[in-house]
Amino acid sequence: MYAIVDIAGQQFKIEKDKEIFVHRQAGEAGDSLSFGSVMLVGDGDSINVGKPFIDGAKVEATLLEHVKGDKIFVFKKKRRKGYQKENGHRQQFSKVKIENIAL
Repeated sequence: MYAIVDIAGQQFKIEKDKEIFVHRQAGEAGDSLSFGSVMLVGDGDSINVGKPFIDGAKVEATLLEHVKGDKIFVFKKKRRKGYQKENGHRQQFSKVKIENIAL
């Protein structure tokens, strides 16, 4: 069984006992999370598609830890003007384990 879920504005294909990285969620490690924006549920040959979401469907997950992504460098430069600027950024993520997909 798999599902397509909208979590914090991004869509993820999830399965039971799969671990995914999502944008940072509120809570501490070990907390349980519930996502209600389930767009599609597939089980073998049967596929249930929502318009846009499936009523009553939800995904239960456990928050494992908070992590930081790789550092991304942003470099700006204007030719012949002597202007250079370098900036860095590290995105905050949460590692989540999918526990159950309920209809």
